[in-house]
Amino acid sequence: MRLIGNILWFIFGGLESALAWVIAGLLWCVTIIGIPIGIQCFKFAGLALWPFGKEIEYDGGTLSLIANVFWLIFTGIPMAVGNLVVGLVWCITIIGIPFGRQFFKLARLSLMPFGAKVVSVR
Repeated sequence: MRLIGNILWFIFGGLESALAWVIAGLLWCVTIIGIPIGIQCFKFAGLALWPFGKEIEYDGGTLSLIANVFWLIFTGIPMAVGNLVVGLVWCITIIGIPFGRQFFKLARLSLMPFGAKVVSVR
């Protein structure tokens, strides 16, 4: 079921979502200080391509908090709002609810990407 969900996700919104993460990563990598933030964006672009069967665990320290504040100010809020809106649109129909839930997962990740890691669910 995860394979079918991921294929449909890729066709109906996953590619655009991953591109948003890649573009954010490229913009952050323009500055030397932003390179660690950009690298994190590239990691989560993979999650945005194939989110079914994966969960996000949060644990972070002081550096994660500082990076999340910079991320939230410059990039996080627009990405989170975009994912939230698309998720709400998907949840209009019963068939779209699993896709909406994945967009909500990405919206939460868009607010706090640092200190988060992707874990496969069995």
